[in-house]
Amino acid sequence: MSEPEYDIVVLGAGSGGYATALRASQLGMKVALIDGDKVGGTCLHRGCIPTKAYLHAAQTADAVRESEAFGIRSAFEGIDMAKVGAYRDSVITKLYKGLQGLLSSRNVEVIKGWGRLTDANTVTVDGRDITGRNIVLATGSYSRSLPGLDIAGRIITSDQALQMDWVPTSALILGGGVIGLEFASVWKSFGADVTIIEALPHLANNEDESVSKQLERAYRKRGITFHTNTRFASAAQDASGVHVATEDGKNLDADVLLVAVGRGPVTQGLGYEEAGITIDRGFVITNDRLHTGVANIYAVGDIVPGLQLAHRGFLQGIFVAEEIAGMTPAPINESGIPRVTFCEPEIASVGLTEKQAREKYGDSVRTVEYNLAGNGKSNILNTQGFIKLVNVEDGPIVGFHGIGARIGEQIGEGELMVNWEAYPTDVASLIHAHPSQNESIGEAAMALAGKPLHAHN
Repeated sequence: MSEPEYDIVVLGAGSGGYATALRASQLGMKVALIDGDKVGGTCLHRGCIPTKAYLHAAQTADAVRESEAFGIRSAFEGIDMAKVGAYRDSVITKLYKGLQGLLSSRNVEVIKGWGRLTDANTVTVDGRDITGRNIVLATGSYSRSLPGLDIAGRIITSDQALQMDWVPTSALILGGGVIGLEFASVWKSFGADVTIIEALPHLANNEDESVSKQLERAYRKRGITFHTNTRFASAAQDASGVHVATEDGKNLDADVLLVAVGRGPVTQGLGYEEAGITIDRGFVITNDRLHTGVANIYAVGDIVPGLQLAHRGFLQGIFVAEEIAGMTPAPINESGIPRVTFCEPEIASVGLTEKQAREKYGDSVRTVEYNLAGNGKSNILNTQGFIKLVNVEDGPIVGFHGIGARIGEQIGEGELMVNWEAYPTDVASLIHAHPSQNESIGEAAMALAGKPLHAHN
């Protein structure tokens, strides 16, 4: 008896893969979802979710330490990493069970095993050929290292950091991007001395420069040390710790070295190139409809060049399912995907930075920064930061950037403004609830529209 043919065979059950499967099933297609690990992928089990659980624990530790300022008497007695780990696992388990139930209810066939693309219509899993009229590649990413820097012992990636049952006294972090910034925030709140090594000019270098500078001020105030424009040279470890040298002659010691230099695509040895798929630096190259150029093979998620975000994978997965169903969805605008770094203070952005906007629109770009010092709720939260809007004169808002405690929760309105091409007057005509941090967005829009309320002209 021959194996059944599916409408879609999805290789990889992370964010992009399972989103493809869920939407395709919703559209009446028969779907096989293949993965050798647990459904949910890196984000659920080794990335977004456990990291944010740690960040919440870290915020709770800070709240206890700082409670006296709010008239609450409490005592901080330390971090119980076993209990933090149990809390992390409880969150993961609940979401994992929920996802399994959702896939089952949508009649998605989950096939456990490590698959390999063996021809344009076939993925082979443990000797079993799974055939489909369409193939979607969604094999995700792994934690990168640098040449000559082996991950072992005290030299770790985020995978190992999330499983540590102890808090380091001191930690070096190689990389000042999202992962490095979030772990720096966690470990500092847990009581570690933290130093970041970043080769680029700023922490959070991909963000609007004003946001990066505000973050650097905040990290200095928190006692987090960082060295920008500093390139890694070598690392050694012994029983006493890890010893790092930089190209400009710095010698730094700590209990652990976290390597947070980005994530690489999982594409090697999976049969992609043999099938004729174009691979560049490990990434699968697609057109703007996420088609690989080979037969009916598509790719989604971290293996496609661009932002490596779980929700980008969701968006691409939904897009591909609808594309296969003949719905002709609109191409995805990458800059319209919201981005949040959940460090303390949080960073939230969508659309163009001021620099990118000026490169595109020239001198017609206008910006406004509304300082959270003028926002009642931000004062209650004892946070500093701002909302920055980037606008084309007599045109729409093209960029939203924010930094401050809990500011990530405001990204939804920023996303709508940018993607719906709202004009400052459109937003300024709406009143925002008081007292909320959300008000700061309205204040920034009113300032752009020439009618600031709680802001100076």
